[in-house]
Amino acid sequence: MAMKPAAYNRPRTILEDFEKRERNFMSPFGCLSSESEGRLVPEPACPVRSAFQRDRDRIVYSNAFRRLKHKTQVFLAPLGAHYRTRLTHTLEVAQISRTIARALYLNEDLAEAIALGHDLGHPPFGHGGEMALKEIYSATFSHSKQSIRVVDLLENNGKGLNLTREVRDGILKHSKGYGQILPNNRGKLARTVEGRIVRIADIMAYLNHDLDDAIRSGVIQEGQVPGPCVHILGRTHSDRATTMIQDLIFSTTVVGDCMQLRLSDDVAKAMSILRKFLYENVYRSWRVHKEFVKAKKILKELFQYFLENERMRLETLEDMEMPALPQNGDTPERTVCDMIASLTDTQALGLYSNIFFPSPHV
Repeated sequence: MAMKPAAYNRPRTILEDFEKRERNFMSPFGCLSSESEGRLVPEPACPVRSAFQRDRDRIVYSNAFRRLKHKTQVFLAPLGAHYRTRLTHTLEVAQISRTIARALYLNEDLAEAIALGHDLGHPPFGHGGEMALKEIYSATFSHSKQSIRVVDLLENNGKGLNLTREVRDGILKHSKGYGQILPNNRGKLARTVEGRIVRIADIMAYLNHDLDDAIRSGVIQEGQVPGPCVHILGRTHSDRATTMIQDLIFSTTVVGDCMQLRLSDDVAKAMSILRKFLYENVYRSWRVHKEFVKAKKILKELFQYFLENERMRLETLEDMEMPALPQNGDTPERTVCDMIASLTDTQALGLYSNIFFPSPHV
């Protein structure tokens, strides 16, 4: 009979063995799970999983994560089986983040947890939904801040997920809008290198899959893609992703006591050209924009309706398994914003139809 490894005979927890392996394997620039800054509400450690593994699991089992499968990435409520949703985007970001973190000997579990949670607060209908809430609720609304509200206040019947500070920080600082891919302002970056990886992995993912979906949908033709993007990044989704990921891994350097994530000049320029091309020819195209105009109208009218109809608001919040009472003294406007941001595309369309369309059965 085969002997069990010595580790099985030690009077130590699996967690202690795992944390020892982390210390022996990980780069000094990685964030050790044993040195996490902890949670907002202290909890006993799990004897099996590290702090970041527990965060990953809590995110995956959350209602907000499941709702991502019915939220738009670019094309609203796509009927095609192969278009990306917010969920498939999230999974692609997680895969890229894990690959980069592993290659750089960083904390793969931390990078994965941040990636899986980075869009939990994204409203329905993609960036059209986000713009609608900026207009009707607050100009300061952002899906990254909303993601923090989800994990802190809205999930688990108002108790939140109580994630580690490192994961929360990475979620909050993942978004870059149309800003620099690698900004010089350290205040805009996550405290951990793993969090900064997710920021870059997010843009790598959407540059590739949004281009792929735009060609598949006929919004653009493959021959329209700028030459430098094809010559430097590659012609296929696989080629482009491989080029971007490997370039980041091999261009990253250590400066003093910091790991500096870098891209080569050629790849960084090609990515910027591709992003500009997508904004001008896909995100702002008439075919995509006209659907976002409709989506914004739907969310604005739903917002006003639920603000004025408390009974329906409470019933809908209960159906969505969200806390019906305002959190921490929130206003009704804040509660309605939370509800609208949590809707899926299909939920928003269904509510709008039920509320505003006449019923033939009456």
